[in-house]
Amino acid sequence: MNRREVMAAAALLAGSAMAPMAFAQALTGPSKRIKALIAEMTLAEKLGQMTQIPGGRQRALNSRLDAAMLDRVRRGEMGSFLHVAGAEPLRDLQRIAVTESRLKIPLLFAMDVIHGYRTTLPVPIALASSWDLTVAERAARIAAEEAWAAGLHWTFAPMVDIARDARWGRVVEGAGEDPYLGSRMAVAQVKGFEPDGTARRVGILSCAKHFVGYGAAAGGRDYDSADISDRTLHEVYLPPFYAAMQAGTGSFMAAFNDVGGVPMTAHQDLIGGMLRGRWGYQGVMVSDWNAIRELINHGVADTPAMAASLALRAGVDMDMASDTYAGYLAEAAADQPVLLHLIDLAVERILAAKERLGLFDNPYAFGDAAREKAPLDRQGARDLARRSIVLLRNEGDVLPLKGGAKLALIGALADDASTTLGSWRARGLPENAVTLRAALPGAEFADGKDVAKAIAAAKRADIVLLAIGEDFDLSGEARSRSDIGLPGNQPALVEAIKATGKPIVAVLMNGRPMALEAALKGVPAVLETWFLGIESGPAIADVLSGKVSPGGKLPMAIPRVTGQVPMT
Repeated sequence: MNRREVMAAAALLAGSAMAPMAFAQALTGPSKRIKALIAEMTLAEKLGQMTQIPGGRQRALNSRLDAAMLDRVRRGEMGSFLHVAGAEPLRDLQRIAVTESRLKIPLLFAMDVIHGYRTTLPVPIALASSWDLTVAERAARIAAEEAWAAGLHWTFAPMVDIARDARWGRVVEGAGEDPYLGSRMAVAQVKGFEPDGTARRVGILSCAKHFVGYGAAAGGRDYDSADISDRTLHEVYLPPFYAAMQAGTGSFMAAFNDVGGVPMTAHQDLIGGMLRGRWGYQGVMVSDWNAIRELINHGVADTPAMAASLALRAGVDMDMASDTYAGYLAEAAADQPVLLHLIDLAVERILAAKERLGLFDNPYAFGDAAREKAPLDRQGARDLARRSIVLLRNEGDVLPLKGGAKLALIGALADDASTTLGSWRARGLPENAVTLRAALPGAEFADGKDVAKAIAAAKRADIVLLAIGEDFDLSGEARSRSDIGLPGNQPALVEAIKATGKPIVAVLMNGRPMALEAALKGVPAVLETWFLGIESGPAIADVLSGKVSPGGKLPMAIPRVTGQVPMT
């Protein structure tokens, strides 16, 4: 099979996931309004539209919106903010852009809304374990509606990277190892996030990331090089992106990594040649955080101006966080006049995204202070969590638990509210989470730090519920692990509890498949629960009691030992 045939097969696989949405049809060329605006813009204003700056920090939103930043907005030198939120503060910020700047172009407000905004839902790998497209779509819709109420226009989700090395920390954010499942989940999430082209429901701009090969990082080391054959690229890593495009995603994000030695932020063949050219994608391409400036670290650019030129030539429209376009692209364009045309094309795509969201007609259409304070969607969170649980083993019919059985609940994770939220929790708060300990008040609890106390609790019980795995801070960006076995004193704790001879139900809480063959040897029942969000405890309790039958299936293989990975 030659490259063209492989590409056709991959495109068919991805495209079959779902027919393009109505919103996808709007991804066309610039309108008369956009053309007129671009004709009137100065170069500084164009570069401003291509600039996205953090208006705060993940844990201190809006904290950087000082007088100097607002003056940049007034000068028309800002196109988008991330790490900002709040219906009222964002309305005030938008008002400055549309009433005090020369061309009155609205801003785009963005945040990483990955698996819930205020209502924290199961992490993406857990949602993928449902193998249910309605689950993925519903989760995205809940997140989109809450983010919309907070004044946000844009989320950097879904992450559609295929992951086959469980050492990689960002396994938690995707749909696992299979390109077909990954493609279907990508479509469902795009459909859930995006507006549907009617007034029936609200939505926000989605972003398929990280294009491409980010999940193939060498050794599972985040940001490392990806050495991918042409066939593997087309058959494994590209299909979910093609599916997301077909579904109508409004934006793509370029990956940090290099593919075959070429950083994706500067990869003209894959972004310009394939995505823009052969696929015909006309939405926005945004860089990852500071990635344009990091082309210098990659060794392909000597100066910021050169880095800006390389990224623009590749097809990156918006610079996230580095201010390299705003600071140096004019210098590059003075030496390379062809860049002026590429700048116009990038601005066209950015303004088209704002136009499709309706921001030119009503810049205040996003945000509702009353809805922003609405109760959390606990029922939705619980339903999604129940569907994300996988029963890995049930020997001797240990589950469901028998009525009246005396339970010991052992393991610190059973009472760790923060870990139930997983990584990328947006505005989710640990105090809103219901842990497994809280959901099982009748069980005797021991956190396991004192193994002797845990043994004593186990001996007093009929059945032991053993919560083991990894806390949330061991999964996510820059959270790769060389050993994906149980961390800390958990191996010793597990062996001590097994030695009591009591029946054990292992409840796994983790953001990646873990190498637990030795730890789980002799354990009759095992549940994979991942990180399930604010209703984690009640959802797990529903499965343990038999109220709900666990129907999840693994989206990624579990290695016997760490040395097995990657498993392809």
